[in-house]
Parts: sequence; C-alpha cells; structure tokens
Amino acid sequence: MPLQIRPVDYTLPSHRTALVMLLDAYARDPMGGGAGLPQDVKDRLCDDLAAQPLAASFIAWLGDAPVGLINCFEGYSSFKAQPLMNIHDIAVLPDHRGTGVGQALLAAAEQHARARGCCKLTLEVLTGNARALSSYQRFGFAPYRLDPAAGQASFMQKWL
Repeated sequence: MPLQIRPVDYTLPSHRTALVMLLDAYARDPMGGGAGLPQDVKDRLCDDLAAQPLAASFIAWLGDAPVGLINCFEGYSSFKAQPLMNIHDIAVLPDHRGTGVGQALLAAAEQHARARGCCKLTLEVLTGNARALSSYQRFGFAPYRLDPAAGQASFMQKWL
C-alpha cells in the first residue's frame, strides 16, 4: 500500500489519536528524551495546536496505520522580512525508519512552507542523532552560518 501524507485536522478523533500516539512514541525514544508525554499534555495537545493559527501538522499513513508525524510552526525572518517555517517535531515509528517516511514528511512541510510564502525551513537536531542528521542533509538542510569565520549557530534554551 502506498504511503500517504495528509494534513492533520486537530478536531478529527482519528487524527487526534494518531498525533498523540506518534508524538508520545517520539518522546519515549532516546532521541526524544526517553520518557513518554505526561497525561495532561496528551489530553490538551490537539486542542492547543488547533488554537495556534500558525501551526501545521502532517501524518504519514500506510493504509489506516499512522507511521510518522511532522509538526511545524510559522515564524518570521527579520533579515528577509518574510515568514519562515520551523519544523518542531518529526517522528517516524522505529519499524518505518529508513523507508522514506521522513523524506515524505519533510516534502510536505516544504510544500506547505512554499505555499505560505516562507523563505526557509528550520529545524533543530541533536548532534548525536546521526540517522536524522543524514536524512536532513539528504533533503538539503545545512548548518546555519552567516559568515564561516563566525562559526555556525547553536540552538539554546532556558526553561521558564
């Protein structure tokens, strides 16, 4: 059966169940932190995403089985004075990795970003996640540099 990438309707029960299952599987993976999503996050996630007007999610389906997910959020590039699309989550179930699911999800995000007039796609990835790094590079992603002499950008966070 062919792989299908479909936009998520955050109100459809089947989409809600699939999104939460896929994101929870990603969270349980060592590259997602190794612990599942808390129940309160599972309970409100789809409603919260639906309330974000610049959120977009796509699920990869094999028949009726969800096998991958990508969550994106539109931001803004002040240097280009155009929107940009950040890929916040990309998850592929372990048995489906290396089969093109991730590339298909990235293509859906790119198509959506182009339709929205975005100037670029962004994402962050752990440097130890060699498989994901390879996939992203194969798709055309590269480290962010303005001037090679200044080095490449580093993703940082501060919990609030």
